Amino acid sequence: MGFIAAFSMSTAAIFFAEMGDKTQLVAMSLATRYRVVTVLLGITVATAAVHGASVLIAEVLGMAIPTDWATLAAGVAFLVFGVWTLIGDELTEKDEARAASRRISSPLMTVCAVFFVAELGDKTMLTTITIGTQYDWFPVWIGSTVGMVLADGIGIALGAALGKRLPERAVQIGAAALFFLAGGALLLQGVRMVAV
Repeated sequence: MGFIAAFSMSTAAIFFAEMGDKTQLVAMSLATRYRVVTVLLGITVATAAVHGASVLIAEVLGMAIPTDWATLAAGVAFLVFGVWTLIGDELTEKDEARAASRRISSPLMTVCAVFFVAELGDKTMLTTITIGTQYDWFPVWIGSTVGMVLADGIGIALGAALGKRLPERAVQIGAAALFFLAGGALLLQGVRMVAV
């Protein structure tokens, strides 16, 4: 049951965190230059690497911080992620040009390198670290990678099909609401743990 809970939580959280995120825009941009299969494979490899590092960081933090305080910190972090989601992450023309200019001989390696760099320090990386302090590292790593690939895959497909007609603000509000709910639940749980 612990595996399923951690996998489900990390998949859902990362899926919603990635909606409208700058790395999703990078994925859409890469899909205009390379085959969709190449982009999805590159995103998967890069995400697995970045989120692998994230769960390692979470394991270290989890050992260093008492569980009740880690739960409170996770609740606060989720509330911050909700605000961050509402404010949005924008990919400037400069960022897009820089990402496009990072060419390596192999399209797959180009996608991996661009997405890896774009994902470092991103909201989804920080969300993975936050969830990793609450659950075992392996299901969080797998779930966060699956959530990221699903969100980017859907984003690429919808972006290609619908272009600018996507209701980006509605997606942001829905994702932020989920972060607020999860943050509130974690805060309540953390307060109860500290009070005991």
